[in-house]
Amino acid sequence: MPTLVLIRHGQSAWNLENRFTGWWDVDVTEQGAAEARAAGELMAAKGLDFDQTFTSLQTRAIKTLDLALEAMGRLWLPVEKDWRLNERHYGGLTGLNKAETAAKHGDEQVHVWRRSFDVPPPPMEPGSAFDLSADRRYAGIDVPATESLKDTIARVLPYWEQRIAPALREGQRVLISAHGNSLRALVKHLSNIPDDEITGLEIPTGQPIVYELDDQLAATDRYYLSER
Repeated sequence: MPTLVLIRHGQSAWNLENRFTGWWDVDVTEQGAAEARAAGELMAAKGLDFDQTFTSLQTRAIKTLDLALEAMGRLWLPVEKDWRLNERHYGGLTGLNKAETAAKHGDEQVHVWRRSFDVPPPPMEPGSAFDLSADRRYAGIDVPATESLKDTIARVLPYWEQRIAPALREGQRVLISAHGNSLRALVKHLSNIPDDEITGLEIPTGQPIVYELDDQLAATDRYYLSER
């Protein structure tokens, strides 16, 4: 039976500051690094091992993966990095404090931007301080100006089908280190969660989620490793 573990990056600097982060590249905090190491120690203690790992092009997810693998003595494992596992793009909200944004636009509007399935935030203005269209890591990629969760799912699932699912079907044990919304996309797909329910699913930082899958990659169980 294929083994799949998902982990959301450890606490980031902008998680701590309560800012919309999206595609902007911020590092993990000391607490976030400790969460990543603890996740690796827990996975090792529970007897988990991996053959292939996947992550985004964002430092907080990459570093979480590295720190977890280091704690497992598995830094040598192959890692595939891809932008399609990036966090959802928060458009014009990027960099803004969430409480200040709610005070300016109203709690209800901010709730729609954050938690609706298919309503994206306002697009990022070209040339914004957070515009990544000229970032070398995204050369050749059409960097979005904003994304809803639906948009995020539309880029994550093809990557799942092209790269991750084949590895699992080959019997490889897979670890994915990514972000709240790119992982929501995978959980929605694997657990058949309806559109109106997935936005309410909270994925805590640094907590490994284990999927037990059958040979057709249908989920037979999903649980936090810390609870078993």
